[in-house]
Amino acid sequence: MLAAGMAAVAFAGAGCDIVQSPVTHAQASPPSAPAQPAAAHPAFTPSHACTIARVLAAWSVKRLAGQAVVVAVEEDDAGSAAPEVAAGAGGVILFGTQAPAGLASSLARLIRNAPGGVTPLVMTDEEGGAVQRMADLAGSIPSAREMAAAMTPAQIGRLARQAGQRMKAAGLTMDLAPVLDLDGGPGPDAASPVGARSFSPVEKIASADGLAFSAGLQAAGVVPVVKHFPGLGGATGNTDVAPASTRPWGTLRRDGLLPFQAAVRAGVPAVMVSNASVPGLTNLPASISPAVITKVLRQQLGFSGLVLTDSLSAGALSAAGYSVPKASIRALAAGADMVLSSTTGKSAASLMNQTVQAIVTAVASAQLARNRLQNAAQHILHAKHIDLCRLISAPKPADVWHHPLHARISRPYAGRPRSMPAPSTR
Repeated sequence: MLAAGMAAVAFAGAGCDIVQSPVTHAQASPPSAPAQPAAAHPAFTPSHACTIARVLAAWSVKRLAGQAVVVAVEEDDAGSAAPEVAAGAGGVILFGTQAPAGLASSLARLIRNAPGGVTPLVMTDEEGGAVQRMADLAGSIPSAREMAAAMTPAQIGRLARQAGQRMKAAGLTMDLAPVLDLDGGPGPDAASPVGARSFSPVEKIASADGLAFSAGLQAAGVVPVVKHFPGLGGATGNTDVAPASTRPWGTLRRDGLLPFQAAVRAGVPAVMVSNASVPGLTNLPASISPAVITKVLRQQLGFSGLVLTDSLSAGALSAAGYSVPKASIRALAAGADMVLSSTTGKSAASLMNQTVQAIVTAVASAQLARNRLQNAAQHILHAKHIDLCRLISAPKPADVWHHPLHARISRPYAGRPRSMPAPSTR
Protein backbone atom coordinates (compact mmCIF):
# COMPACT_ATOMS: atom_id res chain seq x y z
CA MET A 1 0.00 0.00 0.00
CA LEU A 2 1.00 3.64 0.28
CA ALA A 3 1.68 3.77 4.00
CA ALA A 4 5.42 4.24 3.65
CA GLY A 5 5.08 7.11 1.20
CA MET A 6 2.47 8.85 3.32
CA ALA A 7 3.88 8.21 6.77
CA ALA A 8 3.64 11.05 9.24
CA VAL A 9 6.31 13.71 8.86
CA ALA A 10 8.43 13.92 12.01
CA PHE A 11 9.80 17.29 13.01
CA ALA A 12 13.01 17.53 14.94
CA GLY A 13 12.10 20.93 16.40
CA ALA A 14 8.57 20.25 17.60
CA GLY A 15 8.46 23.47 19.61
CA CYS A 16 8.36 25.79 16.61
CA ASP A 17 6.72 29.18 16.90
CA ILE A 18 3.15 29.13 15.61
CA VAL A 19 2.26 32.05 13.39
CA GLN A 20 -0.59 32.62 11.00
CA SER A 21 0.25 32.32 7.32
CA PRO A 22 -0.24 35.70 5.64
CA VAL A 23 -2.67 34.18 3.13
CA THR A 24 -5.30 36.28 1.40
CA HIS A 25 -7.86 35.59 -1.30
CA ALA A 26 -5.64 37.44 -3.72
CA GLN A 27 -2.88 34.86 -3.34
CA ALA A 28 -2.96 32.35 -6.14
CA SER A 29 -1.62 29.42 -4.11
CA PRO A 30 0.78 28.44 -1.34
CA PRO A 31 4.51 28.95 -1.96
CA SER A 32 5.98 26.51 -4.44
CA ALA A 33 8.10 23.65 -3.24
CA PRO A 34 11.88 24.21 -2.90
CA ALA A 35 13.94 23.68 -6.03
CA GLN A 36 15.65 20.71 -4.34
CA PRO A 37 13.57 17.86 -2.84
CA ALA A 38 12.69 18.55 0.78
CA ALA A 39 14.30 16.40 3.43
CA ALA A 40 12.11 13.63 4.78
CA HIS A 41 12.43 15.07 8.28
CA PRO A 42 12.95 18.84 8.01
CA ALA A 43 14.58 20.28 11.11
CA PHE A 44 12.30 23.11 12.19
CA THR A 45 13.83 24.84 15.19
CA PRO A 46 12.12 27.01 17.81
CA SER A 47 13.34 30.07 15.94
CA HIS A 48 12.00 28.82 12.62
CA ALA A 49 8.43 30.14 12.31
CA CYS A 50 5.97 27.39 11.47
CA THR A 51 3.36 27.95 8.78
CA ILE A 52 1.01 25.41 7.29
CA ALA A 53 2.32 26.21 3.82
CA ARG A 54 5.89 25.46 4.94
CA VAL A 55 4.87 22.15 6.48
CA LEU A 56 3.04 21.11 3.32
CA ALA A 57 6.06 22.04 1.24
CA ALA A 58 7.93 19.28 3.13
CA TRP A 59 5.29 16.63 2.42
CA SER A 60 5.93 14.13 -0.35
CA VAL A 61 3.83 14.40 -3.50
CA LYS A 62 2.39 10.98 -2.69
CA ARG A 63 1.16 12.18 0.68
CA LEU A 64 -0.38 15.30 -0.84
CA ALA A 65 -2.06 13.15 -3.50
CA GLY A 66 -3.50 10.81 -0.88
CA GLN A 67 -5.19 13.67 0.93
CA ALA A 68 -7.04 14.56 -2.27
CA VAL A 69 -8.56 11.08 -2.66
CA VAL A 70 -11.82 9.92 -1.09
CA VAL A 71 -12.24 6.15 -0.72
CA ALA A 72 -15.71 4.60 -1.03
CA VAL A 73 -16.80 1.84 1.34
CA GLU A 74 -20.03 0.10 2.32
CA GLU A 75 -21.21 1.38 5.68
CA ASP A 76 -21.59 -2.15 7.06
CA ASP A 77 -17.92 -2.80 6.26
CA ALA A 78 -16.26 0.51 7.17
CA GLY A 79 -13.24 -1.23 8.65
CA SER A 80 -12.22 -2.52 5.23
CA ALA A 81 -10.95 0.99 4.42
CA ALA A 82 -8.33 0.79 7.19
CA PRO A 83 -5.37 0.19 4.81
CA GLU A 84 -6.35 3.17 2.66
CA VAL A 85 -6.77 5.41 5.72
CA ALA A 86 -3.37 4.23 6.99
CA ALA A 87 -1.98 5.10 3.57
CA GLY A 88 -3.19 8.68 3.96
CA ALA A 89 -6.58 8.84 2.23
CA GLY A 90 -8.08 12.27 2.79
CA GLY A 91 -11.63 11.04 3.06
CA VAL A 92 -13.91 8.03 3.34
CA ILE A 93 -17.43 8.00 1.91
CA LEU A 94 -20.00 5.54 3.23
CA PHE A 95 -22.56 3.95 0.92
CA GLY A 96 -25.47 1.73 1.85
CA THR A 97 -29.05 1.90 3.07
CA GLN A 98 -28.80 1.20 6.80
CA ALA A 99 -26.13 1.99 9.35
CA PRO A 100 -24.98 -1.05 11.34
CA ALA A 101 -25.33 -0.99 15.13
CA GLY A 102 -21.56 -0.86 15.59
CA LEU A 103 -20.84 1.98 13.13
CA ALA A 104 -19.53 4.38 15.77
CA SER A 105 -16.96 1.91 17.11
CA SER A 106 -15.98 0.87 13.57
CA LEU A 107 -15.32 4.48 12.57
CA ALA A 108 -13.42 5.19 15.79
CA ARG A 109 -11.09 2.27 15.03
CA LEU A 110 -10.83 3.34 11.40
CA ILE A 111 -9.63 6.87 12.02
CA ARG A 112 -7.01 5.66 14.50
CA ASN A 113 -5.17 4.31 11.45
CA ALA A 114 -4.63 7.83 10.08
CA PRO A 115 -0.92 8.77 9.94
CA GLY A 116 0.27 11.62 12.11
CA GLY A 117 -3.17 12.48 13.43
CA VAL A 118 -4.32 13.80 10.04
CA THR A 119 -7.67 12.03 10.17
CA PRO A 120 -9.91 11.60 7.11
CA LEU A 121 -13.21 13.30 6.51
CA VAL A 122 -15.92 10.67 7.04
CA MET A 123 -18.81 11.48 4.72
CA THR A 124 -22.12 10.22 3.42
CA ASP A 125 -25.15 11.38 1.37
CA GLU A 126 -27.92 12.18 3.82
CA GLU A 127 -30.20 14.52 1.87
CA GLY A 128 -33.59 13.12 2.78
CA GLY A 129 -36.31 11.49 0.70
CA ALA A 130 -34.91 9.12 -1.91
CA VAL A 131 -31.31 9.78 -0.88
CA GLN A 132 -30.69 8.56 2.65
CA ARG A 133 -27.87 6.18 3.51
CA MET A 134 -28.62 5.75 7.20
CA ALA A 135 -32.15 6.80 8.10
CA ASP A 136 -32.02 4.36 11.01
CA LEU A 137 -29.22 6.48 12.51
CA ALA A 138 -29.94 10.03 11.33
CA GLY A 139 -33.72 9.72 11.47
CA SER A 140 -36.19 9.82 8.61
CA ILE A 141 -35.83 13.06 6.64
CA PRO A 142 -38.44 14.14 4.08
CA SER A 143 -37.31 14.98 0.58
CA ALA A 144 -36.19 18.55 -0.02
CA ARG A 145 -39.38 19.23 -1.96
CA GLU A 146 -41.51 17.92 0.93
CA MET A 147 -39.55 19.96 3.45
CA ALA A 148 -40.03 23.13 1.44
CA ALA A 149 -43.77 22.50 1.14
CA ALA A 150 -44.44 21.76 4.80
CA MET A 151 -41.70 23.44 6.86
CA THR A 152 -40.25 26.87 7.51
CA PRO A 153 -36.50 27.45 7.09
CA ALA A 154 -36.16 27.46 10.88
CA GLN A 155 -37.85 24.07 11.12
CA ILE A 156 -35.65 22.71 8.34
CA GLY A 157 -32.58 23.96 10.18
CA ARG A 158 -33.65 22.24 13.41
CA LEU A 159 -34.32 18.98 11.60
CA ALA A 160 -30.89 19.10 9.92
CA ARG A 161 -29.21 19.90 13.22
CA GLN A 162 -30.85 16.92 14.94
CA ALA A 163 -29.82 14.61 12.08
CA GLY A 164 -26.32 16.08 12.13
CA GLN A 165 -25.94 15.51 15.86
CA ARG A 166 -26.78 11.83 15.42
CA MET A 167 -24.32 11.49 12.55
CA LYS A 168 -21.59 13.31 14.46
CA ALA A 169 -22.08 11.08 17.47
CA ALA A 170 -21.48 8.07 15.22
CA GLY A 171 -18.26 9.56 13.82
CA LEU A 172 -19.40 11.15 10.57
CA THR A 173 -17.93 14.57 9.90
CA MET A 174 -19.32 15.56 6.47
CA ASP A 175 -22.69 15.32 4.74
CA LEU A 176 -22.87 15.67 0.96
CA ALA A 177 -25.99 17.81 1.25
CA PRO A 178 -28.02 19.95 0.69
CA VAL A 179 -28.97 20.09 -2.99
CA LEU A 180 -29.28 23.73 -4.15
CA ASP A 181 -30.36 22.91 -7.71
CA LEU A 182 -33.59 24.48 -8.99
CA ASP A 183 -35.99 21.78 -10.20
CA GLY A 184 -39.74 21.29 -10.15
CA GLY A 185 -39.92 18.24 -12.39
CA PRO A 186 -40.08 14.47 -11.83
CA GLY A 187 -37.28 12.37 -10.43
CA PRO A 188 -34.77 11.53 -9.21
CA ASP A 189 -34.51 8.65 -11.64
CA ALA A 190 -32.40 7.39 -14.53
CA ALA A 191 -33.56 10.27 -16.73
CA SER A 192 -33.65 13.13 -14.22
CA PRO A 193 -30.92 13.50 -11.60
CA VAL A 194 -32.65 16.02 -9.32
CA GLY A 195 -36.45 16.18 -9.19
CA ALA A 196 -37.68 16.04 -5.57
CA ARG A 197 -34.12 16.38 -4.29
CA SER A 198 -34.57 20.10 -5.05
CA PHE A 199 -36.28 22.33 -2.51
CA SER A 200 -37.94 24.37 -5.24
CA PRO A 201 -37.65 25.69 -8.81
CA VAL A 202 -37.92 29.15 -7.22
CA GLU A 203 -34.50 30.58 -6.39
CA LYS A 204 -35.46 32.41 -3.18
CA ILE A 205 -37.12 29.33 -1.70
CA ALA A 206 -34.30 26.97 -2.70
CA SER A 207 -31.72 29.37 -1.27
CA ALA A 208 -33.47 29.97 2.05
CA ASP A 209 -34.35 26.33 2.69
CA GLY A 210 -31.04 24.94 1.42
CA LEU A 211 -29.00 27.34 3.53
CA ALA A 212 -31.13 26.53 6.57
CA PHE A 213 -30.38 22.82 6.10
CA SER A 214 -26.69 23.62 5.63
CA ALA A 215 -26.56 25.81 8.74
CA GLY A 216 -28.28 23.11 10.78
CA LEU A 217 -25.66 20.54 9.84
CA GLN A 218 -22.81 22.89 10.60
CA ALA A 219 -24.32 23.81 13.96
CA ALA A 220 -24.15 20.10 14.77
CA GLY A 221 -20.46 19.96 13.86
CA VAL A 222 -20.96 18.27 10.49
CA VAL A 223 -19.49 19.90 7.38
CA PRO A 224 -22.26 20.51 4.80
CA VAL A 225 -21.52 20.28 1.07
CA VAL A 226 -23.84 22.23 -1.22
CA LYS A 227 -24.38 20.72 -4.67
CA HIS A 228 -24.41 20.35 -7.70
CA PHE A 229 -22.54 23.44 -8.90
CA PRO A 230 -23.23 25.35 -11.13
CA GLY A 231 -26.84 24.05 -11.12
CA LEU A 232 -28.05 20.63 -12.25
CA GLY A 233 -31.80 21.26 -12.25
CA GLY A 234 -33.36 20.69 -15.66
CA ALA A 235 -30.34 18.75 -16.95
CA THR A 236 -30.76 16.75 -20.16
CA GLY A 237 -30.10 13.48 -18.36
CA ASN A 238 -28.53 11.74 -15.39
CA THR A 239 -24.73 11.94 -15.45
CA ASP A 240 -24.50 8.81 -13.30
CA VAL A 241 -25.68 6.96 -16.40
CA ALA A 242 -24.42 8.92 -19.41
CA PRO A 243 -23.17 12.34 -20.53
CA ALA A 244 -25.64 15.16 -19.97
CA SER A 245 -25.71 18.94 -20.01
CA THR A 246 -27.19 21.62 -17.81
CA ARG A 247 -29.42 24.36 -19.12
CA PRO A 248 -27.50 26.99 -21.15
CA TRP A 249 -25.03 29.12 -19.22
CA GLY A 250 -26.95 32.31 -19.94
CA THR A 251 -30.02 30.79 -18.30
CA LEU A 252 -28.10 29.37 -15.34
CA ARG A 253 -26.57 32.76 -14.62
CA ARG A 254 -30.07 34.25 -14.29
CA ASP A 255 -31.44 31.64 -11.89
CA GLY A 256 -29.72 28.29 -11.27
CA LEU A 257 -26.44 29.87 -10.18
CA LEU A 258 -28.09 32.21 -7.67
CA PRO A 259 -28.51 29.76 -4.76
CA PHE A 260 -24.80 28.99 -4.99
CA GLN A 261 -23.97 32.70 -4.97
CA ALA A 262 -26.08 33.04 -1.82
CA ALA A 263 -24.29 30.05 -0.29
CA VAL A 264 -20.86 31.52 -0.98
CA ARG A 265 -21.93 34.83 0.57
CA ALA A 266 -23.21 32.91 3.63
CA GLY A 267 -19.82 31.23 4.04
CA VAL A 268 -20.60 27.60 3.24
CA PRO A 269 -17.46 25.51 3.77
CA ALA A 270 -17.72 23.12 0.82
CA VAL A 271 -19.17 22.83 -2.70
CA MET A 272 -19.64 19.77 -4.92
CA VAL A 273 -19.31 20.24 -8.68
CA SER A 274 -21.53 18.27 -11.06
CA ASN A 275 -20.47 16.02 -13.93
CA ALA A 276 -22.69 17.76 -16.49
CA SER A 277 -21.32 19.98 -19.25
CA VAL A 278 -22.55 23.58 -19.41
CA PRO A 279 -23.55 24.81 -22.89
CA GLY A 280 -22.08 28.23 -23.52
CA LEU A 281 -19.40 27.80 -20.85
CA THR A 282 -17.69 24.42 -21.29
CA ASN A 283 -18.03 21.22 -23.28
CA LEU A 284 -16.22 19.33 -20.53
CA PRO A 285 -17.97 17.79 -17.54
CA ALA A 286 -18.06 20.59 -14.97
CA SER A 287 -16.08 18.48 -12.48
CA ILE A 288 -12.98 18.65 -14.69
CA SER A 289 -13.53 22.12 -16.16
CA PRO A 290 -11.28 25.04 -15.13
CA ALA A 291 -13.90 27.41 -16.58
CA VAL A 292 -16.43 26.15 -14.03
CA ILE A 293 -14.23 25.65 -10.97
CA THR A 294 -11.46 28.22 -11.22
CA LYS A 295 -13.03 30.95 -13.35
CA VAL A 296 -16.62 30.95 -12.07
CA LEU A 297 -16.58 29.38 -8.60
CA ARG A 298 -13.22 30.63 -7.37
CA GLN A 299 -12.67 33.89 -9.22
CA GLN A 300 -16.12 35.23 -10.05
CA LEU A 301 -17.99 34.03 -6.96
CA GLY A 302 -14.96 34.33 -4.67
CA PHE A 303 -15.32 30.90 -3.04
CA SER A 304 -12.32 30.03 -0.87
CA GLY A 305 -13.49 26.77 0.69
CA LEU A 306 -13.28 23.09 -0.20
CA VAL A 307 -14.28 21.91 -3.69
CA LEU A 308 -15.25 18.27 -4.21
CA THR A 309 -16.12 16.50 -7.43
CA ASP A 310 -19.20 14.39 -7.97
CA SER A 311 -18.34 10.71 -8.54
CA LEU A 312 -15.65 10.43 -11.19
CA SER A 313 -16.68 6.84 -11.85
CA ALA A 314 -19.97 8.13 -13.29
CA GLY A 315 -21.11 7.26 -16.79
CA ALA A 316 -20.62 10.84 -17.97
CA LEU A 317 -16.85 10.56 -17.40
CA SER A 318 -16.30 7.01 -18.61
CA ALA A 319 -18.31 7.65 -21.79
CA ALA A 320 -16.08 10.63 -22.50
CA GLY A 321 -12.98 8.43 -22.19
CA TYR A 322 -11.93 9.36 -18.65
CA SER A 323 -10.86 6.69 -16.19
CA VAL A 324 -11.03 7.73 -12.54
CA PRO A 325 -7.24 8.38 -12.33
CA LYS A 326 -7.26 10.42 -15.55
CA ALA A 327 -10.35 12.38 -14.48
CA SER A 328 -8.79 12.99 -11.06
CA ILE A 329 -5.76 14.66 -12.61
CA ARG A 330 -8.00 16.84 -14.78
CA ALA A 331 -10.23 17.74 -11.83
CA LEU A 332 -7.33 18.74 -9.58
CA ALA A 333 -5.74 20.78 -12.36
CA ALA A 334 -9.10 22.49 -12.91
CA GLY A 335 -9.20 23.57 -9.25
CA ALA A 336 -10.98 20.78 -7.38
CA ASP A 337 -9.49 19.75 -4.03
CA MET A 338 -10.94 16.27 -3.42
CA VAL A 339 -11.90 13.61 -5.95
CA LEU A 340 -14.68 11.09 -5.31
CA SER A 341 -15.74 7.82 -6.86
CA SER A 342 -18.44 5.30 -5.98
CA THR A 343 -16.29 2.18 -6.41
CA THR A 344 -16.45 0.05 -3.27
CA GLY A 345 -15.21 -3.37 -2.23
CA LYS A 346 -11.88 -4.90 -3.20
CA SER A 347 -11.58 -2.60 -6.21
CA ALA A 348 -11.50 0.51 -4.01
CA ALA A 349 -7.98 -0.15 -2.72
CA SER A 350 -6.62 -0.74 -6.20
CA LEU A 351 -8.37 2.38 -7.48
CA MET A 352 -6.82 4.53 -4.76
CA ASN A 353 -3.36 3.16 -5.59
CA GLN A 354 -3.87 3.86 -9.28
CA THR A 355 -5.23 7.34 -8.66
CA VAL A 356 -2.49 8.39 -6.27
CA GLN A 357 0.20 7.04 -8.58
CA ALA A 358 -1.35 8.82 -11.56
CA ILE A 359 -1.31 12.10 -9.65
CA VAL A 360 2.32 11.60 -8.62
CA THR A 361 3.26 10.87 -12.24
CA ALA A 362 1.34 13.92 -13.43
CA VAL A 363 3.29 16.15 -11.06
CA ALA A 364 6.60 14.60 -12.15
CA SER A 365 5.72 15.21 -15.80
CA ALA A 366 4.49 18.78 -15.15
CA GLN A 367 0.89 17.96 -16.13
CA LEU A 368 -0.14 19.04 -12.64
CA ALA A 369 1.62 21.63 -10.50
CA ARG A 370 2.78 20.56 -7.07
CA ASN A 371 1.62 23.86 -5.60
CA ARG A 372 -1.91 23.06 -6.85
CA LEU A 373 -1.79 19.94 -4.66
CA GLN A 374 -0.50 21.97 -1.72
CA ASN A 375 -3.30 24.47 -2.25
CA ALA A 376 -5.83 21.61 -2.29
CA ALA A 377 -4.34 20.21 0.92
CA GLN A 378 -4.77 23.58 2.62
CA HIS A 379 -8.48 23.56 1.76
CA ILE A 380 -8.83 19.97 2.95
CA LEU A 381 -7.08 20.59 6.27
CA HIS A 382 -9.13 23.73 6.84
CA ALA A 383 -12.35 21.74 6.34
CA LYS A 384 -11.05 19.15 8.82
CA HIS A 385 -10.18 21.84 11.40
CA ILE A 386 -6.60 20.57 11.45
CA ASP A 387 -3.80 23.06 12.10
CA LEU A 388 -0.56 21.28 11.21
CA CYS A 389 1.59 23.66 13.25
CA ARG A 390 -0.49 23.08 16.35
CA LEU A 391 -0.54 19.35 15.64
CA ILE A 392 3.24 19.22 15.29
CA SER A 393 3.92 21.19 18.47
CA ALA A 394 1.27 19.48 20.61
CA PRO A 395 2.91 18.65 23.97
CA LYS A 396 1.18 15.26 24.21
CA PRO A 397 -0.90 12.92 22.03
CA ALA A 398 -3.92 13.54 24.25
CA ASP A 399 -4.36 17.00 22.75
CA VAL A 400 -7.31 16.31 20.44
CA TRP A 401 -8.07 19.92 19.47
CA HIS A 402 -7.52 19.02 15.83
CA HIS A 403 -9.62 15.86 15.84
CA PRO A 404 -12.74 16.12 13.65
CA LEU A 405 -14.72 13.96 16.06
CA HIS A 406 -14.07 16.52 18.80
CA ALA A 407 -14.20 19.72 16.75
CA ARG A 408 -16.80 22.10 18.13
CA ILE A 409 -18.60 24.65 15.99
CA SER A 410 -20.44 27.13 18.19
CA ARG A 411 -22.58 28.68 15.47
CA PRO A 412 -23.13 28.34 11.71
CA TYR A 413 -20.29 29.80 9.64
CA ALA A 414 -18.50 30.92 12.79
CA GLY A 415 -15.21 31.16 10.96
CA ARG A 416 -11.91 29.38 11.43
CA PRO A 417 -10.16 28.68 14.75
CA ARG A 418 -8.07 31.63 15.86
CA SER A 419 -4.71 29.97 15.30
CA MET A 420 -5.60 28.62 11.88
CA PRO A 421 -5.10 30.68 8.69
CA ALA A 422 -7.62 30.64 5.90
CA PRO A 423 -6.51 28.63 2.89
CA SER A 424 -5.50 30.46 -0.24
CA THR A 425 -7.31 30.02 -3.52
CA ARG A 426 -6.12 29.60 -7.04
